[in-house]
Amino acid sequence: MSTSVESSPLVGRFDHALDPKRRLTIPSVWRKAMGNPDFVYAMPDREQRCVNLMPKAEMDVLLGKIRERALFDPALNRVFQVIGSMSEQLDLDVQGRIRVSDKLLQYANLTTTVAMVGSLRMIKLWDPAVLSPADDVNASELDAALLAAGL
Repeated sequence: MSTSVESSPLVGRFDHALDPKRRLTIPSVWRKAMGNPDFVYAMPDREQRCVNLMPKAEMDVLLGKIRERALFDPALNRVFQVIGSMSEQLDLDVQGRIRVSDKLLQYANLTTTVAMVGSLRMIKLWDPAVLSPADDVNASELDAALLAAGL
């Protein structure tokens, strides 16, 4: 059931195998943090070879920013077309599973196991081979990320 509750930060990492139908289960703690949605949006990341899963609230923020600018720049209508053509609305079944399209799975090289990484506002789906092991804590990587954000 979809709610209008503001979502909580999505944190942590879960490595899951794709099932035989190539479905992926969104962990219940994340479904709860997103307000137990009926669906999420998926789109390729613009900078890295991963797939972003966004709750409705996050997609609304993205589209709101584009709409504000589109009032003054008709060329931004192309942005809507590109985002629309590369994005998917994925329904969650009763067990919290989604089926990401083959084209997005291929884009991120997701074949058998998927590293689901909380990115505060969204979930990033990664090939686990390109990430540090799940049980590593990399303080210098955290420091660099915080510095880059001006924190």
